[in-house]
Amino acid sequence: MRRTAARCAAAALSIAILAPAWAATQESPPPPPIAPPPPLTAKECQVWARELSFARSVADHDAAAFASHLQPGAAFGASRALPTRGREAIAKAWTRIIEGKVVRLEWYPTRVTIGGVADVAWSSGPSLFEDPAPDAKQRYRIGAFHSVWHRDRDGVWRVLFDDGVEPKPATEAEAMAFRAARPTRCPEFRLTNP
Repeated sequence: MRRTAARCAAAALSIAILAPAWAATQESPPPPPIAPPPPLTAKECQVWARELSFARSVADHDAAAFASHLQPGAAFGASRALPTRGREAIAKAWTRIIEGKVVRLEWYPTRVTIGGVADVAWSSGPSLFEDPAPDAKQRYRIGAFHSVWHRDRDGVWRVLFDDGVEPKPATEAEAMAFRAARPTRCPEFRLTNP
């Protein structure tokens, strides 16, 4: 009986000593895969497309196209004490951004949600600010945007509220990663037969 107990104790001691060394030689499991964006409804994809069109109006330096995306009573900087109100005032305030001479602004949606009211949608995603000056000390900054869209009587989605997260300094690699992550299509939900 003593021999059996001694063997068990020796085996337990060997396991206790060798287990950490064995575990260290094993490969760690691969990181979990990055989850694809959640699927959107067809109407949410309409807003997704409008958000991309809105961003393209700035990238193309097209002030008229930019203004056409705005609700007449829109409010930008909606969380601030004094938001910019009205299509004309917003378009005027964005003149230098649209020109792209002082700052280049890019953004794209990563999420669009329509709730219980079918003509109101929320859109959000990252934004990239680039200082185009050749001697810029901080060329890139990355932030985020949040927009509320309203589908008007003519069936066109227009921005009603817009705001963002203060951008933080970013490296060139982070700016390139932002651009590389730009979605090429809306992750539309599709019903399939089992």
